[in-house]
This record gives sequence, C-alpha cells and structure tokens, in this order.
Amino acid sequence: MQSRIRSVAGRSGRIGNETGRNVSAREKRGFGVELMGLTLRRFLCVLLSAALLAAGWLGLSGLPLVVALVPLLWISRSYGSSRRDWWGMFGWAWLAFVLWNGATIWGLWYSTPVGPFAATLVSTFLNMLAFMLFHTVSKRAHKALAYTLLVAGWIATEYWYTVGEFSFPWLLLGNGFANDTWAVQWYEYTGIFGGTLWVLVCNLLFFEAWLHRRSVRHWVRAALAVVVPAAVSLAIYACWEEPAQRIETAVVQPNVDCYDKFNTAPGWQHENLLSLLAEVPSSAQLIAMPETALVEGLNEAWLSASPSLAQFEAALAADHPDALLVVGADTYKVYAEGNQTATARFRNGVWYDRFNTALALDAGGVRDIHHKSRLVIGVEKMPLPWLFDWLSFLIIDLGGTTGQLGVDTQRTVFAADSVRVAPAVCYESVYGAYVGEFVRGGAQLILVITNDGWWRDTAIHRQHFSFSRLRAIEHRRAVARSANTGISGFINARGDVVGPTLGWARRGVLTAPVALSDELTVYTRYGDYLGRIAQYVMLLCLLYYVAYRVKRRNYLVD
Repeated sequence: MQSRIRSVAGRSGRIGNETGRNVSAREKRGFGVELMGLTLRRFLCVLLSAALLAAGWLGLSGLPLVVALVPLLWISRSYGSSRRDWWGMFGWAWLAFVLWNGATIWGLWYSTPVGPFAATLVSTFLNMLAFMLFHTVSKRAHKALAYTLLVAGWIATEYWYTVGEFSFPWLLLGNGFANDTWAVQWYEYTGIFGGTLWVLVCNLLFFEAWLHRRSVRHWVRAALAVVVPAAVSLAIYACWEEPAQRIETAVVQPNVDCYDKFNTAPGWQHENLLSLLAEVPSSAQLIAMPETALVEGLNEAWLSASPSLAQFEAALAADHPDALLVVGADTYKVYAEGNQTATARFRNGVWYDRFNTALALDAGGVRDIHHKSRLVIGVEKMPLPWLFDWLSFLIIDLGGTTGQLGVDTQRTVFAADSVRVAPAVCYESVYGAYVGEFVRGGAQLILVITNDGWWRDTAIHRQHFSFSRLRAIEHRRAVARSANTGISGFINARGDVVGPTLGWARRGVLTAPVALSDELTVYTRYGDYLGRIAQYVMLLCLLYYVAYRVKRRNYLVD
C-alpha cells in the first residue's frame, strides 16, 4: 500500500508527459480518481489529527495525544522528496495545526479579535518548523535521525515559545494532560516537557507499529510506551501523602463583569468585596481576592494613605485580626527624571510605571507587593519594543491597565505569620519554571489570583484553571485559586480538585484547610532542563544532517 501511495504521489506531475508513449484517456481518468481518493484520505487524516490534538484542551482526556500525530506522519510518508511534494506536506501540516489552534483558543476573540490569529500564527509557525524539518530530513537521511530531530525540534520550539519575547505557551503538548493528572505525576521530575516527550515518542512508536502492523513486537513496544509511564504515575499517585501542616484559606469570587469593571466607579465594587469579606469565616488565616479587584489606580508611595485600603484594613481588624489578605490591584509608581525604568511612560511631565499588582495586607496595613512579571503579549506588553513601538496602539486593556506594564526582576514571596505564599497573578500560573522561582524562594503554597472573564464562558477559562493542577504536581504545592468570574477553588499537591468550586458567573466565598509543604522537587530545582537539552540535541541533529548530505554529495557515504 505504501509503495502504491508513493507511486501515485510521484506520478502526480508527470501525467501526459511520459517519454516513449502516450497516456490514454482511460489511464488519465483512472489516475485522477486514484489521486482524488488519496487527497480525500489525506484531508480526513488532517481532520483526525486536529481532533485528537484538541481533545485535551476541550475538557476531554489528553490521552488521544499519544496517537494524534500518526495521521500526519502517514501523510508525510505518502509524499516523495520533490519540492512539489514538500509544499504539499507543508499545506496539510499547516491546516492541521491551524485547526488545532482554532478549535481550542478561539475564545480569545472576545478579548481582542487579533488575539486568536496572532497566537495561531506564532504557534503554528513553531509547530511547522519542527515538523517540516523532520519531513525534510526523513526524505534525505536515516529514519533514526529524522525521528530524533522531530522529538528534539518539537520540544526545543515549545521551549522557545515559553521563554521568548513572543510567548503564549498554551498549546504545549504537555499541557494536554491537565485533566489527566493521574497519568503525569512524574511531572515533578520533568515538568510539562516530559509530557511532550512522552507524546512524541508514543506517536513514533505507534506509527512504526502501524507500518509493521503484522509485527506483535512493534505493537507491544508502542503499548508499553503508554502503559509504563502511566503505571509509574499511578504508583506515585498512590504513595503520595499529604503534609500534616495546614492553613485555613478563603478564596473570594466577586463576579464583576470585566467589560464593566474598569468603566464604572470603584465604590460599589469595594462594597461588593467588603460584603464578601464579611462572609469569610473568622478562622481563615489567608484570604485571596482576584486580580485587579481594586481598580482605582493606587500610588505605591501613598498606599498607607489610601481610603479604600483603609476600609479593608478596618474590616480585617474587626473580623480577621490575624489574617493576611492578598488582593489584586492596579498600581503605579512615579520616578524622578533620569531614574525611570525601560517600561516607564511619560505623561504630563511625569515618568511613571503601571503595574498589575498583588498586595499583601493585614489589619496593620500593606505588608508586601508583587508585580505581575509574566505579561500577556499584545495586552500588557509589546514584544521587541525597538521593533514594534509603532504598534503600541494595539495594546488593549485586559487587566485594568493598558500599555506596557512594569515588572519585577525577582519574585516576592508573601508571609502570613510563619507561612510563606507564592502570589501568582493570572498568566504567571501558566509558566511552571517561573512559579518554581517562588517555590525556591520558600513558598509553601501557591496562590493564583486571576481575572478570566475576558474570554466569556469558553473553554479558555477552564483550561487556565486546569493548568494550575499541573503546577501543583510540578512543585508538590497545594493551590488556592481566586478568580473574578470563575473558576475559584482548591487543588492539592497531587493535582486533585478538592471540594466544591465556584464556576462561571457565580459569586461567593470558599474556605478550606490547605496543606503546606517545604519539599523541593527535581523540577523545582532545575526547571525546564528538558527544553534546554532539546536545543542542543536539535543543533547536533542539524549539524549531522548537513555533514551527511555533504559526504553523500561527495560519494563518501551511501
């Protein structure tokens, strides 16, 4: 069958031009039907691949990922090594990755119409880079080299998408198991790039098993590639013991419409928050309110004189004198001429920075400040400002502050008595290695405060919640999550959602004892080491390929 497919593909550009004989009309019609059938099979394979890739982000299991690339690998095998065939493969792969993006992140449209297109463009480009390098090498060099390059190249491009200026690491393959935390407990050793590695290896083994489908050995090897890591994960899951030390934690969900939030007076919003604060049990030692819950714009030099903060401090003194309140706020800092930062803006003769901030306050006032430092591209920052300053008018308001925001260079860990808390603001919780900086700084639990209502009731806010389950596993820290419009809730260090949650467009308070841990996992200590290693392996593969092609051109190798 495979030789027949390659024969059809190879003849696609030669009908009517064969040397030595004329092609009959019947042969032409037969070939046309055959080629149409092959095109249809390729199209169906693209649809199947996109559906299998998207499942984990649409609330379903991520396990279909272990065979999601097999249809694309089959399409790649069906093509030859000509330039025309290369572009044919390019088109099918591009369509598959665009469909995957469109099915999963279309909800970005609600916040900014350019969002899903920009994210799809960059994500698809990186996926295409890895896959088309594999396709190219597979036609001109050894299969082992092509397979190694696919694995290393895909992980490396995902890593670049995580650490680069253009960063929206939503559709990393390892994130697809956010609803299957029982299967990826070993993320505490590898992070999500271990999940990507698992997916790619399984796909290659299943593809090889399909090519040798009469070989039991190939099918057993592919099955073991799925079963063994899952069994190891289940063993870790079963043996894990929750720490005994706990802190009573409350998360508040005010349910304020994002598109009204920054266009109305803050007074009623403060009253809403204060009424919810009154519902928090007196036993709570840690209270969380969502990102930009305080919207009026607070001067950080005068926080002690803020009337709105004074209201919260008085409420804490009356009902929660020993509690720490972590609340999101829109703040700014003014600089003297010459002392401004690279992100500072100039207006009315004043240099200042705007921040998306988490404030830690108790009955005695503000205790600590953390500035959100992983910013959303095109929303809170413009990448490569030296190149894209002329596009700054496209930056929109998704967190109460517009334009390039200020950032911190170090992570700030909040302290509630002897308990240390990681205050991750919204998008920061997507980055495993970044959250690890808080944990290495002593954080015993992860507190996520966020405002996910910009995407309405689409899959994106549920995906964001599920990603926190992966952070819990990676660092073996419990997570308490306060979201403006949902989802708020608690996650233990095994990635399980504990107790009830507050879903979309619900208002209320949840309280639960949250376990504390001082353990440092392998991933916490070393971060995205698999991504860093993959870059070097990818480079070595490319250098080997170039050397191989040079030697072959000079007839030094077969």
